[in-house]
Amino acid sequence: QVQLVESGGGLVQAGGSLRLSCVASGSIFSIGPMGWYRQAPGKQRELVAAITSGGSTNYADSVKGRFTISRDNAKNTVYLQMNTLKPEDTAVYYCNAFIYGATSSSGMGYWGKGTLVTVSS
Repeated sequence: QVQLVESGGGLVQAGGSLRLSCVASGSIFSIGPMGWYRQAPGKQRELVAAITSGGSTNYADSVKGRFTISRDNAKNTVYLQMNTLKPEDTAVYYCNAFIYGATSSSGMGYWGKGTLVTVSS
């Protein structure tokens, strides 16, 4: 069984920084694209940043230049470094990954349970 667990959320003042981590565990053969999404109260979940297994990245326009996504394939971990945080970045941040299980011939997407980021003004 595959599991994604996020950590690193919390309360920070505007202009501050946080680093989110997401670790994939379980019966894993390999991991494809990984990404971070967020959902603010009353809004739809949106893509924040994504990274391929080869390291190619893409970002939402709202976070370009402030957030950096990275991954450590040896540790099955994806990170999101968030700098110059703004109150509008307040949301629950979810990790997503496309994972090929060790006992399956096909992969599927998995979600973590989310970590709350609150940015005060």
